Amino acid sequence: MTTPTLLRRPGRLDGLGVLLSGLCAVHCLAGVVIVVGLGLSGGVLLAPEIHRIGLALAAAIAALAIGLGARRHRRAGPLLVAGAGLACMAAALAAGHGVAEAVLTVCGVALVAVGHLLNLRRA
Repeated sequence: MTTPTLLRRPGRLDGLGVLLSGLCAVHCLAGVVIVVGLGLSGGVLLAPEIHRIGLALAAAIAALAIGLGARRHRRAGPLLVAGAGLACMAAALAAGHGVAEAVLTVCGVALVAVGHLLNLRRA
């Protein structure tokens, strides 16, 4: 059985995790600016399904990339930082739309990205 290309090079999954974290932060901030600043309906941009799917993707990629990295370099730091970020993102889902959701989401994706970057440094 061959190992998928994405898993052969440790940095690829972490790079994907950082990219998705950045896109999530941009999505969150853009949604707030568009809805609050321009007074437009945020039906699609702020749909709860997008946030649930984003959290599921973030959790899957972080678990795989950071979990494999922690196993390889035997350091729990990246796993703890990313775990705290995922917890913030989950709390944002419970907070509902508004400033609290935006702050929790941006803090969460920033922590997940830092977890991936720490994982890359350890690799």
